[in-house]
Amino acid sequence: MTIRTIVVDDEKLAIQGLLLRLEPFADVEVIETCANGREAIRAIKTLKPDLVFLDIQMPGFDGFSVVKGVMEIEPPLFVFVTAYQEHAIRAFEANAVNYLMKPVDEAKLADTLERVRVRLAEKRSAEEALKLKDVLAEVSPESLEGMDGDEEAAARYEKIINIKDQGKIFRVDVDSIEHIDAAGDYMCIFTGENSLILRETMKDLERRLDPKNFQRVHRSTIVNLDLVRQVRPHTNGECFLVLESGAEVKVSRSYRDVVARFVH
Repeated sequence: MTIRTIVVDDEKLAIQGLLLRLEPFADVEVIETCANGREAIRAIKTLKPDLVFLDIQMPGFDGFSVVKGVMEIEPPLFVFVTAYQEHAIRAFEANAVNYLMKPVDEAKLADTLERVRVRLAEKRSAEEALKLKDVLAEVSPESLEGMDGDEEAAARYEKIINIKDQGKIFRVDVDSIEHIDAAGDYMCIFTGENSLILRETMKDLERRLDPKNFQRVHRSTIVNLDLVRQVRPHTNGECFLVLESGAEVKVSRSYRDVVARFVH
C-alpha cells in the first residue's frame, strides 16, 4: 500500500528536513510539496493524496484554513507539524491523525505513520465493502433483497477497531467493548478483560459505533447497552449501570432517557 503524500510548509528548510526523515519509509510517496495554504488547497483537490503533512502557522491561509478549504471533497488524512504546543488541542479537534513538534522526532514520525497505515486500511476496507455491495446489486440483486434499512445502517458501523497501544496493534471486536471513557485527547476502551488507549476524539469514535448498541450515559462516557446487566438507582436522579464484568458506570441526569429503555 503506497501512501501518496503532500508536504506543506512555508519554510524550505522545514520541507527538506521532513523529506529526509520520510526517505526511510518505502511506502511513503511524496507527490507534491507546497509553500503556502492556497497551493496546498489546489494540490489536494487536484491530486487527491492519502496524507498531508501540514504546517500550522503560514502567512495567509494557515493549516486550519487549509483543512476547512478542502471539506467539500473527501479530505485526506492530516498530520499537523508545528513549533507551538498550544496548537495541539485544535489539531485534534480538526480530526488530525497526529501533530508533530518541530524539529520532527524520527520515532514519533514512525509512530504517526503507523497510525496512518491503520486508518487507511480501515478506510479502504469500508470502500471495498461498498464496492462489493454495488457489484452484488448489479449482478445479483436478489442477494440484497433480505437487507432492510436497519441492516444497511448497521453495515456502516465498525465491527473491528484497530488500536495501537504500547507498540502493538490490537484488533478489538466492537461487541466486546463494555464502555469507553474520554481522557483528554484519548479514549480509554474497556473490554471485560482489558483496557486500551486510543487517540481519537469522542465525537469521531461515536460516529464509528452503532447507536443502537452504544450510547452516551455521561458527557465523557459511552456504554455498550447489550452488556448492561443491572440498573442501580442513586441519589439526585442519577443511577449506575452494572456491566457484564461487574464494572459500574454512572449515568448522569442529562442521560436518564438511556436508562428508560431498560424499564418496562
